[in-house]
Amino acid sequence: MRSSNPVFSRRGFSRDTGYAGFHAPPQAGGVGADPYAGANPYAQTTTQAPQHTPQTRPMTMDDVVMRTAFTLGTLIVGAVVGWLYLTEQLGFAIGAGIAAMVLGFVQSFKRKPSPPLILAYAALEGVFLGALSGNLNSLPNMNGAPMQAVLGTMAVFVTMLIAYKTRIVRVTARFTRFLMIATMGFVLLSLVNVLFMVFGGGDGLGFRSGGLGIVFGLVGVVLGALFLALDFKQVEDGIAYGAPREESWLAAFGLTVTLVWIYMEMLRLISILRD
Repeated sequence: MRSSNPVFSRRGFSRDTGYAGFHAPPQAGGVGADPYAGANPYAQTTTQAPQHTPQTRPMTMDDVVMRTAFTLGTLIVGAVVGWLYLTEQLGFAIGAGIAAMVLGFVQSFKRKPSPPLILAYAALEGVFLGALSGNLNSLPNMNGAPMQAVLGTMAVFVTMLIAYKTRIVRVTARFTRFLMIATMGFVLLSLVNVLFMVFGGGDGLGFRSGGLGIVFGLVGVVLGALFLALDFKQVEDGIAYGAPREESWLAAFGLTVTLVWIYMEMLRLISILRD
């Protein structure tokens, strides 16, 4: 299954990763035991036992957790630097954000995950978020807004994880198509709004303030939450069907990008509510 992200159209686990020899059967039951196995790149219809070498052992949940923690830790360190030293230098922070976006796109189109590239993205994205959050925190009536956004992001993550594990939310092909279409529409409207703000002045189409801004922010948070379910499914499939260990870096990258998306939407939503 390929997965996309609201910010980056990243490559997910797929047959073209160069690991054709590691399509292991699911850990419990045959292919028919998983309703998504037919569309999963790691599923196979034979019962031949997988052949692994020490250099290419399949990834585990521990691998995903450790690399996600490492990536998010790097982002947090960058955020601390941005908050402490760049709150008054938003121009530099915006440059770091643009550089992070470029690195994210580069990783999205690479055939294999690049840990240095992913960590560089996390560091630069952290600098941007830290400086932006620190600047916002210093404004009247906005003190504490970044912390509220962090807590809101954590709440969305835990809620979606529970909903996914209890199968309240099921990731299917129809779910994925709907999410892709909805996200493309959301991003397109956001870009149009920015163009109206740049060339028309004011608040553009009104997506950044008032009742319409609140609705738009809620939609953004919901889309981010649904992408978390897609990320969880990607991790689950990769583990069940023997994805190579290095693919855990892609899982960490995807989860980090999604959490950044949710945080930004939370921060914007809280800012509108406090304004």
